[in-house]
Formats: sequence, structure tokens, C-alpha cells
Amino acid sequence: ALKDWGRRYPYCSWGGRFREWLFSDDMEPYGSFGNGAAMRVSPAGFLAGNLEDAWAMSDRVTRVTHNHPEGMKGARATVTAIVLARQGANAEAIRNEIAQRFDYDMGRSVDEIRPSYRFDETCQRTVPEALICALEAEDFEDAVRNAVSLGGDADTLAAIAGAVAEARFGVPDAIAEDVIRRLPKGMLAMVNQFRRALRELK
Repeated sequence: ALKDWGRRYPYCSWGGRFREWLFSDDMEPYGSFGNGAAMRVSPAGFLAGNLEDAWAMSDRVTRVTHNHPEGMKGARATVTAIVLARQGANAEAIRNEIAQRFDYDMGRSVDEIRPSYRFDETCQRTVPEALICALEAEDFEDAVRNAVSLGGDADTLAAIAGAVAEARFGVPDAIAEDVIRRLPKGMLAMVNQFRRALRELK
């Protein structure tokens, strides 16, 4: 399913190793700890009813490509933050839980990270920073702006931070409607299917 979906959009800015895997006949994972694992995993955090289910879903979709322990860890940390936010945990509680479970440095602020942050495609140097952007934010847009302000692999930072911010604050209608207008029909159909699945869970 992942290869089928990815091959529909061959001109996207896929990571180099993922692109090589995507267009090959090889179905084996390639041991990546790249941040794509965390960038694509957020639906598991919204569909799961608890952390254990979220981790199981996360592992299932991540190990297809990013089967390195750090890749698996980054994806799990992302869904953990989403589930905890959906359960009503505050930012401090989520920071503490992520730090304890995943040994990430969650004690920094966005302003402290920004001056020395550089482009990095690893989970180790993307996931904690993205989560901090979301947890320091006052609303959804603030989280995405925090992520973009760091520079580096900004689209991935924003994807992770935005997913956690959605769980904390929701997405403003104006932003959601603007994005929906830009989606190709195939992606829009998938978004609508995902929304229906979420409604059925409530």
C-alpha cells in the first residue's frame, strides 16, 4: 500500500533512500532512522484508543522502511504525544512523559534550539525539537510557525509539530479549508475516509 500510494506522486520531495526503495521491487526495510518515520505516523495517534494500541500501529507502519531502533523510537514518541494530548494531558505532562519514556531532551525552549539548529534528517535531531515546537505553542498556527522558524528540515518539523498541535488545539477551519482546496482528488478522498473513521470512533 505504501509503495502504491507513493508511486502515484513520483515528483514529491521524497528522501533519497525512501525514493530508492519506493521505486524498486525490494519489499524489505532498509534500516533507516530518518525523520520520515515520525512525519508519516500521526494517523496512528488519532486512530488508537490508548498508548499500547498506538505503539502497535506505529510499529506496524514504521518497520516497513524505518526498522532501525531510533526510527521506531521517533515514531513511537510522536504518537505518544498525540495520544496524551487527545487524553487531555497538558504540555508539561507530555514533555515529562516523552523525556522519561524516550530519553529525549525536552527541557529546551524553541528560542534555545533555534540559534544552533541545522538541517538534520534523523529522528534523534528532529522529533524532540518538533514536539517542543508543538508543546510550547499557544495554538495550532503557533506550533507550525515555531517549527518553520527553526529552519532545517522545516516541512518535516512542521508535519510532526502540526499533528501534535491538532491533537491539542484542533485545526482552525480557515486553515483546513485552504489546505483541502489544494489537495488532489486522490488525497482528498483519503482525508475524507480518515475523517469518517475518526467520527466512527467517537
